[in-house]
Amino acid sequence: MIFEAILLTVITASTPLVIAALGELVAERSGVLNLGVEGMMIMGAVGAFAAAQVTGSPYVGLLAGIATGALFSLLFGFLTLTLVTNQVATGLALTILGLGASGMLGEPYVSVPGIRLTPIAFPFLSEIPLLGPALFRQDIIFYLSIALLFGVSWYLFRSRSGLKLRAIGDNHSSAHTLGIEVIRTRYLAVIFGGACAGLAGAQLSLVYTPQWVENMSSGRGWITLALVVFASWRPWRVFAGGYLFGAVTILQLHAQALGIGIPAQFLSMLPYAATIVVLVIISHNRRTTLINTPASLGKAFVPER
Repeated sequence: MIFEAILLTVITASTPLVIAALGELVAERSGVLNLGVEGMMIMGAVGAFAAAQVTGSPYVGLLAGIATGALFSLLFGFLTLTLVTNQVATGLALTILGLGASGMLGEPYVSVPGIRLTPIAFPFLSEIPLLGPALFRQDIIFYLSIALLFGVSWYLFRSRSGLKLRAIGDNHSSAHTLGIEVIRTRYLAVIFGGACAGLAGAQLSLVYTPQWVENMSSGRGWITLALVVFASWRPWRVFAGGYLFGAVTILQLHAQALGIGIPAQFLSMLPYAATIVVLVIISHNRRTTLINTPASLGKAFVPER
């Protein structure tokens, strides 16, 4: 069925957006604005693909993608949290570095057949018409994205450490006065965001397009950043928004395949145009935006000596 095929591809296209956005949401909730998601994602993609090729195991590749994204984010954390560099400039530099380094590291793997993560089928449930194959015959990264959604929601709004993290994002000076370790918490949040971006990149090279193509992230990191704002820093809104953007991406591909008389260039720009439209709509409701935006977002913190 064509509807089933569309649903499967929408899920596959949306999963990396949801995972990377959830990681960035946690980092921004702590007050750190990391614009290097695109760079971490593409580094995770090449790290995962290379490790899978060397070991022959896509699961080793999956772990390598997570580790690569986390290590890359650690560089961002060292520069912005320890050396107190500008977060915006450092994030942009990290993206440029990631795009260049991934192209160099991935050059030997161009046109090499990839190793795909095999779907995990749940008995009986995967046989349900339409929804069965879409929800219960998926790769492990899809199930990790669902686990991350529930885990991040619980952590931010139900746990004591999540409350501390949000307190840091709202007012890092007051949190420091209360004895909360601001720098340590932000380091952990940044590393978590990098690991999620690396996992999203691994999904691109092991599931979405099981091969290595230079710049295969194709701006998804930037969409992720917009998605966090679109979701007003709320995990469930991130999930819904991720699938909205994923659906736009896939529907434009199906429209081209069906030969609809719309220029291919216009269809290709739809996901990015949708991002701009959403941000414009959000900017009109400044009250809601200001209420949900972490007050210390992007601001450097230097503890008193």
